Parts: sequence; C-alpha cells; structure tokens
Amino acid sequence: QVQLVESGGGLVQAGDSLTLSCAVSGRTFNDYSEYGMGWFRQPLGKDREFVAAISATGGSKYAGDSVKGRVDITRDNSKNMEYLKKNSLTPEDATDYCCAATRAVVATTREGYGDWGQGTQVTVSS
Repeated sequence: QVQLVESGGGLVQAGDSLTLSCAVSGRTFNDYSEYGMGWFRQPLGKDREFVAAISATGGSKYAGDSVKGRVDITRDNSKNMEYLKKNSLTPEDATDYCCAATRAVVATTREGYGDWGQGTQVTVSS
C-alpha cells in the first residue's frame, strides 16, 4: 500500500502562485520511479477533476483543460516527492487538492489511480 501526504495548501490572494507538495511512502512501496503521479481537485458539489499528471520518469506531463497554461507538475524521484505549482490563482481554484499514484506509466483520469492522499485545502481571496 502507498501512502501519500499533501502539504502546501492555505490562504492566498487572487493572482498569486502556490506550490503544493506530495510525499510518497509505504510499507510495500519499492520504487517511486515506477509510479505515474497526478493531482486532482474536487470543487464542492462536483466530481473530482483532473488537474495534472506526470509520467513515472517525469518525461511526460499533462494538464487539465481548466488549468492548462497555469500549472506545472514536477517530481523528484530521489526524494519520493511530487509538486504542483499553480499560477494566477482565482477564486474558482479554491478547493481541496489531492495527489494520487498509479502503477501505470501515466494516467489522466481518476479511474486510472489506485492510491490517494487525504488532500490539502486551497483558499483564494479576491
């Protein structure tokens, strides 16, 4: 089983940037570089929404349509860490953000991920 712990959420002003982090570990977890990683968000009353994904080696990146051009997803395989930087935040970006891990090389749908973090809350003041 894989454990994922997000951090970096909080209160920011509209127009600011924010970097979220995800630490990955686990009792049966062997090699972080075998996992594709992603970020999702879940606005209140809506389905979980794809934000960004990065392949196992970091060579391929994908972003959701609603955030394309405003996010950068990165990973550090030497530290078992994943990061999401969001620029030009708006009140519509305020919600809970979760990181996720997949045994596939990469995935861009929530069905493609089997392990999830608890989430970190982002609040944006206008």
